[in-house]
Amino acid sequence: MSTERVFRLLTLDLDDTLWPCEPTIEQAEAVLYAWLEQTAPRLTEIYDREAMRCHRRALMMSRPELAHDLTAVRRHSLRGLLSAYGYDVALADAAMALFLEHRNRVVPYADVLPTLRALVAEYPLVSVTNGNADVARTPLRDLFRRSLTAADVGAQKPAPNLFLGALRWACVPPERALHLGDDPYRDVEAARRLGMTAVWINREGAPWPRVLEPPASELADLGQLRRWLADHRHAL
Repeated sequence: MSTERVFRLLTLDLDDTLWPCEPTIEQAEAVLYAWLEQTAPRLTEIYDREAMRCHRRALMMSRPELAHDLTAVRRHSLRGLLSAYGYDVALADAAMALFLEHRNRVVPYADVLPTLRALVAEYPLVSVTNGNADVARTPLRDLFRRSLTAADVGAQKPAPNLFLGALRWACVPPERALHLGDDPYRDVEAARRLGMTAVWINREGAPWPRVLEPPASELADLGQLRRWLADHRHAL
């Protein structure tokens, strides 16, 4: 048996894999909307938070070249709304700075920090996300050798761009890379189409989609990952 490790790169999704996404976004949007109520009341008299979400969705449909960049979508949406109600569009930059400050106030799941701190000495870790979290502004700062977003590479998962960017950076072939993520299609299926091994992080006990082949493994949290890696440590 060879002593060479099977995996020379670990890529990890962020939202709902390393931290819960919805409460963070909810809080960030609430803070932003409260700011808009004070700064642009003519806008918030007409647009509640749900109407603003609908405006962003419509923008993504009409401007598909922006759809992969969630920060750009929010900024363009705000600029359009502010302009429509007679406000300086430059306010959108201040609004986005406030939103992103709170969007990055994530609270990692309890198993995440101990696991990543143990793994970082053994593997290069690369985050790959469709979202707009900035890992350097979160409690996971300094744990990743590289952090890639869909805005960086021009496409969201399940497009291969994020994975290919990580593989190129690490100079690692797909068969020597392991991806961990919560989404069966965008994470597991997308990664293994490239020849990567993909483990499903299924924190909610969701059923696996019947139309997909089962994942290499299913883990309830990252606390189980080190044992799984130990069982798959060496190439034959």
